[in-house]
Amino acid sequence: LPGTLLPRLPSEPGMTLLTITIEKIGLKDAGQCIDPYITVSVKDLNGIDLTPVQDTPVALRKEDTYVHFNVHIEIQKHIEKLTKGAAIFFEFKHYKPKKRFTSTKCFAFMEMDEIKPGAIVIELYKKPTDFKRKKLQLLTKKPLYLHLHQTLHKE
Repeated sequence: LPGTLLPRLPSEPGMTLLTITIEKIGLKDAGQCIDPYITVSVKDLNGIDLTPVQDTPVALRKEDTYVHFNVHIEIQKHIEKLTKGAAIFFEFKHYKPKKRFTSTKCFAFMEMDEIKPGAIVIELYKKPTDFKRKKLQLLTKKPLYLHLHQTLHKE
């Protein structure tokens, strides 16, 4: 799967754009995931999409407890224009041959106050994806995370 990544928006004076690099995700059964990819969406507090949803291409490699992506996601809205309480969601999906469909294994999200340049690791939560962030359950007691790197572009 090639993914549905979108190019960076044109810059606007005084506005900030965010590029998120999805480096890797830690999962205890990382090696068993078939065609894993991540769906990235930006939602408001009611779970409404604020930007187009993007899928990463299928992961580059799987190693021990990590699935490696090293993919850049261009968030399709200037940070200043995102509504209060918005969050960026990352849903880890993989193909299940027995059931013949793609399933969401877990998800993670980043809130607006976590947007800052540099590396960030965020916790993984059990499915189903809770876009309203009301009933969150950590995926596991083990320290497994989504590893991201943020780059801010300001004119």
